[in-house]
Amino acid sequence: MSWQSTLICRFLRRTFLPQTRRKINVARVRMLTARRIWTPGVPVGWRLREQYGTTDSPMRGEWLIRERSSAQRSLLYLHGGGYYFCSPRSQRAISFGLGKRAGADVFSLDYRLAPEHPFPAALEDALAAYRHMLASGRRASSIVIAGDSAGGGLALAALVALRDAGDPLPAGAVLFSPWTDLAVTGASIRENDGRDPMFCGEVFARIAPFYVGSASATDPYVSPLYADFRGLPPLSLFVGSTETLLDDTRRVAERARAAGVAVECEIARGMPHIWPIYAPFMPEARSTLDVAAGFVRSVTAAAGRGGERPEPPQSSATSIAS
Repeated sequence: MSWQSTLICRFLRRTFLPQTRRKINVARVRMLTARRIWTPGVPVGWRLREQYGTTDSPMRGEWLIRERSSAQRSLLYLHGGGYYFCSPRSQRAISFGLGKRAGADVFSLDYRLAPEHPFPAALEDALAAYRHMLASGRRASSIVIAGDSAGGGLALAALVALRDAGDPLPAGAVLFSPWTDLAVTGASIRENDGRDPMFCGEVFARIAPFYVGSASATDPYVSPLYADFRGLPPLSLFVGSTETLLDDTRRVAERARAAGVAVECEIARGMPHIWPIYAPFMPEARSTLDVAAGFVRSVTAAAGRGGERPEPPQSSATSIAS
């Protein structure tokens, strides 16, 4: 570990971790997050465009777009924050860094947040955003869905829902420390409690109901860990070895491989939750974004050359895919 990552882990352990042991005050968390956000500048040669929801285009969020030439690939980015806080702005270090490295236009979706808007609101917004990208002329084979934490789980759930609905699938997905099991059954929730510098294990059981609402926590569209992964495009997964959510990634990788999905999975020693957000300060964040960008370039190039995917299975999940 670099001295930068060691410093960040110490800071998180002293400041963020104690907050996760307390009762969650949604309004306070949102206020503090908005107040403390540091965002990188727009990369040279790119421009940032806000998008507001309209009748013709329900997508709300922001575009990072190349100024002088159209990108050959696109990212749909879904931010983390437990489904109840954070925003496209808070995750710009990841979305900007990944888009610039991959040479991809990026749309970061400002999806509706829980508990005001529980499941299936965020998933409906993600599906609408992807379908709007297709309707605007972007090819499915040129799009990669990416996300961190809850956004990573949402990205995987969106893939499953798109497959079940028979939509053209994107070229792949990049998931940073994804939260894929809102039933909170992973062994690492207990085993890494005290090792994770950012989260205590029991916090996830307290915040999951914000998003789950009246649905089942094991519905594959809520917790994509429980989905049938057959027919999904390639996945690139990243998680820290001491994360309480380690098994949310590890089990997805195992089940996806068993279903015949191409999976790249990096378990990074000692890295905190969604460490790419600390780019450019943390060397490990920069290198992880480099690897993820290489995956984006690879799958969009491979998809552009054609290729068939297996027929999708029938889903027993709650029907919101169409």
